[in-house]
Amino acid sequence: MKPENQKLSVLEKIGYGSGDAAVNVVISSMFLIITFFYTDVFGLKPRDMAVLFLLVRLIDAITDPLMGLITDRITTRWGRYRHYFLFLAVPFGLSVFLTFTTPDFDYTGKLIYAYVTYIFVTIMFTSVTIPYISIIGVLTSDPKERLSANGYRLFFAKVAAFMVSIVVPILAEKLGKEDLSRGYQLAMGLMVPLMGTLLFIFCFFYTKERVEHKIDKKPLLEQFKLLIQNGQWTLLFGVCFTGTVGYVIRGSVAIFYAKYFLGGDATVQSTFMATGVTAAILAMPASTYITKRYCKVKMFKYTQLAVGAISLVMFFMIKPGDMMLAYVLYFILSFVVDLHAPVFWSAIAEAVDYGHAESGKRVSGLSFGGISFAQKFGMGIAGAVVGYLLDFFGYIPDTVQSETALVGIALMLTIIPGVFHVIMGLLMFRYKITDSYYETIKAKLNI
Repeated sequence: MKPENQKLSVLEKIGYGSGDAAVNVVISSMFLIITFFYTDVFGLKPRDMAVLFLLVRLIDAITDPLMGLITDRITTRWGRYRHYFLFLAVPFGLSVFLTFTTPDFDYTGKLIYAYVTYIFVTIMFTSVTIPYISIIGVLTSDPKERLSANGYRLFFAKVAAFMVSIVVPILAEKLGKEDLSRGYQLAMGLMVPLMGTLLFIFCFFYTKERVEHKIDKKPLLEQFKLLIQNGQWTLLFGVCFTGTVGYVIRGSVAIFYAKYFLGGDATVQSTFMATGVTAAILAMPASTYITKRYCKVKMFKYTQLAVGAISLVMFFMIKPGDMMLAYVLYFILSFVVDLHAPVFWSAIAEAVDYGHAESGKRVSGLSFGGISFAQKFGMGIAGAVVGYLLDFFGYIPDTVQSETALVGIALMLTIIPGVFHVIMGLLMFRYKITDSYYETIKAKLNI
C-alpha cells in the first residue's frame, strides 16, 4: 500500500504507545531503581552486582538474535508480532514482581536468587520487546506516520517511567514501614500488573499489522553477514550502545545523588527522578515540533553534543545540598538528552529498508533483535560500571558518604555519562537517511 493509505488513527497510536508504557515499567525500574534496590535494599555488594549485570548480558547475545529469528519465521492469524503481547503479558509481569522480591536467605542464597530472577526478567523482556520494537515496520511505511507514532510511543513510555520514579520509592516506604524490602516487593507488585500486563493486552487489541514484507528464509550466518554489511544499521547499533550506557549510568545514579549528594529523603529521591522523567516527557512533543521544521538528523547530532556541555556545567556548579539548582539543571539536561529519541526509533526501521534496498535481501527480525541486544548490552555495561565505580569511590550503603564517594556520585550523574552522549552525537555525523533520502529507498522498494 502507498503511504497515503497507511495513516494511523490516534487510537492506534495510543495503542502502540501503550506497549512501550508496558516495556518501560521494566526498563525504568532497571534504569532508575534496580541498582539502588540491589545495594541498599536487597543487600548485594556493589562488585557482585556489577558482575551480575555483566554476565547476564551474555544470555542476551543468544536470546536477542534468537527472538529476532523466531519473529521472522512465525506468523499467526494476528500477524508476525502482536500475539506475543497477548500471550506473554502475564509472565512478563510476574518476572518483575519476583525480581523485586527479597528472600530471607543468607548472602549466597540471595545472590543465587538474584541471578535466577534477573535472568528470568531478562528473557521475558526480550520476548516482548523484540516484537514490540519490530512492529513499527509493519504498522505503516510512511516515515511521517512512523515518527508521529514513535512520538506517542515515547510519550507513554516516559509517563510510565514517571509513575515508576515518583510512586515506587514513596510507596515502598509507606507500604514497607520498617521493612523496606517488603515495601519494594509490594510497590512493584502493584505497578506491574496495572501498568505492564494490562497495557500490553491493550496494545494487542488496538494495533494492526498492515504492511507485509517478504522475509527471506536465509541461514543465520548469511543474515549476520548482510546485517554487518548494512553500514547504517551498524552505525545505529553503535549509537544505541553508547547512548544506553550514558543514559543508564545517569539514571541509575539519580536516586543515589538525591539521597546522598543532595541529602534528600524518599520524597526528594522520587521527585528528583521524576524531574528527569518529566523533562523527558516534554521532550517528546518538542522533538516532534522541531523535526517538522528542522532536519531530524542534525537535531539528533547537536543535542547529544550539547549534553556534554550541560553535564560539565552541572558538575562544576552544584555543591552538596544545593537542591534548587540541581533540580533546574537536571531538568534541562534530561530534556535535551531525550530530544533525539523519536528520531532514533524511527531510524531503525529506515535502516532495515536501506539494507533491503542496497542488497535486495531483507533482514528484519535479526536487525531489531540486534538493536535490542545493543540496548541491553549497554545496560549491562552501564550497570557494571556503576557497581565498580561505587566500589572504587568507597560507597557504603545507607550511611554518611565520604567526600570521595560524593564526588564519584556527582561524576556518574554528569560528566561520565556526558562523554558517552558526545560519542553518540559524533557517530550520527555518519548517518545519511534523511526524509528526502528515504523517499528514494521507498521508490526502490515500491512501498
